[in-house]
Amino acid sequence: RVDYSGRSVIVVGPLLSLHQCGLPREIAIELFQTFVIRGLIRQDVASNTGIAKRKIREKEPIVWEILQEVMQGHPVLLNRAPTLHRLGIQAFQPILVEGRAICLHPLVCKGFNADFDGDQMAVHVPLSLEAQAE
Repeated sequence: RVDYSGRSVIVVGPLLSLHQCGLPREIAIELFQTFVIRGLIRQDVASNTGIAKRKIREKEPIVWEILQEVMQGHPVLLNRAPTLHRLGIQAFQPILVEGRAICLHPLVCKGFNADFDGDQMAVHVPLSLEAQAE
C-alpha cells in the first residue's frame, strides 16, 4: 500500500544488537532497489536502469555488496500494528539475513507489545535526510 515498505513475520535474533534488525534479502532488495540501481550506475557496473535491474534480477554478487553499502547509511522503521504509543514504531539499523522473516532482538519486543508466535511487523524506509534524522 505504501512505497518503500514491506511486511513479514518476526523471529528471534538473539545475536543482533538492540539497535539492529535482520532484514531478509528479498525484502531488502525491493526496499532499496532504487539506491542499488544508482550505485550500479555510479560504479559503471551498469550503463542504464534496464541493465541494472537485470543484474538485480540475476542476483549478481556486486548487487549484494552495493546493497550492504546502501543499508549502512539508511535506518529503517519497524512498526507493529496497532501503534498505540510512540514505542510502537522504532528505528533500527538493517542487517541482511537469510530467510523470509524479520529478525528482532527479544529485548526490544516489549515496546512493540510483540512476541514470536506469528506476529507481523511492517518495515519502512525513511527517504529524506530530515526523516532519517527524526
